[in-house]
Amino acid sequence: MPLRMHHVVIDARDLRGLADFWAAALHWQVLSSREREVVVGADDSAPIGLCFMPSPDDKISKNRVHLDLTTEAVDRAAEITRLIALGAQRVDIGQTGGESWVVLADPEGNEFCVVRPKITLTT
Repeated sequence: MPLRMHHVVIDARDLRGLADFWAAALHWQVLSSREREVVVGADDSAPIGLCFMPSPDDKISKNRVHLDLTTEAVDRAAEITRLIALGAQRVDIGQTGGESWVVLADPEGNEFCVVRPKITLTT
């Protein structure tokens, strides 16, 4: 069997707090919660989830890997507002203002983007 993605692992100082943020952000649920690991996903059969592992270190630089989220174009501004209400914040990582995405950071400072939805071309 070929390799497949299982989890995206995110180091966190507050495992449960960050897991709860991402579960709410993605309309997912906490699938398991242990002292040193919290996993969130769409459901128990989801092919991929987010796994939060403890780290005593503060985040000090831009992420090397980040998540890109998208939604329907009519929902995008409302979703950005909802994410900010959940604890995200807008961040400047050198954007010019002409990008097709908005850069936010989760409550522990991990950047992620809310991108414009892909346009499906029909022939």
